[in-house]
Amino acid sequence: MNRQQLRDVWLQSLFPGASFSVTTASADASFRSYFRVNMAGRTFIVMDAPLEHENCLPFIHVAQLFHQAGVHVPQVLQQNLEQGFLLLTDLGDTTYLQALNEINTNTTSVPQGDNVMQARNLYGAATDALIKIQMASSTDKLPHYDEAMLLREMRLFPDWYIARHLQVTLDEKQSAALNNIFQRILQNNLAQPHVYVHRDYHSRNLMVTTANLNFSDNPGILDFQDAVWGPITYDLVSLFKDAYIHWEEADTLDWLIRYWEKARAAGLPVHADFAEFYRDYEWMGVQRHLKVLGIFARLYHRDGKDGYLKNLPLVMKYLRDACERYEDLKPLLKLLDTSQNKQTIMGFTV
Repeated sequence: MNRQQLRDVWLQSLFPGASFSVTTASADASFRSYFRVNMAGRTFIVMDAPLEHENCLPFIHVAQLFHQAGVHVPQVLQQNLEQGFLLLTDLGDTTYLQALNEINTNTTSVPQGDNVMQARNLYGAATDALIKIQMASSTDKLPHYDEAMLLREMRLFPDWYIARHLQVTLDEKQSAALNNIFQRILQNNLAQPHVYVHRDYHSRNLMVTTANLNFSDNPGILDFQDAVWGPITYDLVSLFKDAYIHWEEADTLDWLIRYWEKARAAGLPVHADFAEFYRDYEWMGVQRHLKVLGIFARLYHRDGKDGYLKNLPLVMKYLRDACERYEDLKPLLKLLDTSQNKQTIMGFTV
């Protein structure tokens, strides 16, 4: 039997004699797929995670950790680990991205007045939930986001974005310069305080679950199975330097300051000096942007998924903006200019 048949036979075993319909809910960049089951007006979500590619156990484990932290995640109602299926509660079909795009219909424009307030409420709820997750952190519950993992992710940039996507071969001097930059980035990332890290805490994985944007059920949180113990600024980069939607820097800076103030009040180990905290956030962003550029290129060239190509320019903008600000990242900016045949535009240094 194929996956669809296996799924439907399993559902029939869970609900003998019941009539139900199944529609596609979403698919992500991995091999997982999600389906919405409608049964007499009730809805559930089936996660389909083929065993040859995926493992359901991390999802179940992190769901328990995050639920204990007091945030809104799907409940695992039934599991079929032998075939790779989970039956989950349904958090609805309105992502943060959909809601935010309605607020900011043109992502290159500056939203005004009530629109900014609505976005602030959504992001405020997201940072409130993030603080709950971070406050629940324990060093021995999740894999560590260690040097090997951080470096492996950054290596996706030269391997897939530079070499495969741009079809540029770095010479020995350029490769040595890039490796030196990687070490500087790692030094910063590893020195940051560590907490639970979702790793993809962005607008496509956060759900609007109530109409009241301040209600505690917002956001519903998805796609957390790759969570780790890692740098405290990582999920903030995912949230505010989102590959799928752009906001003016003045707005994201305001929202970041609001997080920092709440985090300090909660007793999280953030820098007492916001400038130092912001520098960590920026350098963590460089690591993530390098990784994401490599992943999006790999999704296209290896997996035939071209939908992520349209997001490359925004991620590159985030990366270049950070490199223009810090003298230690100027060699990376020069490499970007060389590989993309662009002239360096000097920025400011802090």
